[in-house]
Amino acid sequence: QVRLVESGGGSVQSGGSLRLSCAASEYTFSKYFKGWFRLVPGKEREAVAIIDSDGRINYQDSVKGRFTIPVDNAKNNLDLQMRNLAPGDPGGYYCAATGVSACFAGNMGGCGYWGRGTPVTVSS
Repeated sequence: QVRLVESGGGSVQSGGSLRLSCAASEYTFSKYFKGWFRLVPGKEREAVAIIDSDGRINYQDSVKGRFTIPVDNAKNNLDLQMRNLAPGDPGGYYCAATGVSACFAGNMGGCGYWGRGTPVTVSS
């Protein structure tokens, strides 16, 4: 069982920045498939930034150039640096991880380990 705890969410003005952090209880966390997902009421959950077990990162098109997974992440952490936040970015941000490639391929729907999320709001 892997425990994930997110932090860093909050309310910022449009154009502002936030850095989300996900602390994992698993010492081999760096070898997991993992990522950040966003959930907005009334919409499907979407992957914001995902990392495969080889460390390759994919970003959602709407956040490319604004959101990054920092290379200085601690071994058991997965941070998300969010810059130039826009009105389309608010939601509950959730950290998720799995050791199963099939789960990762399915966008971790109904599988994997999930944190409880941290909220992000953006005001104009």
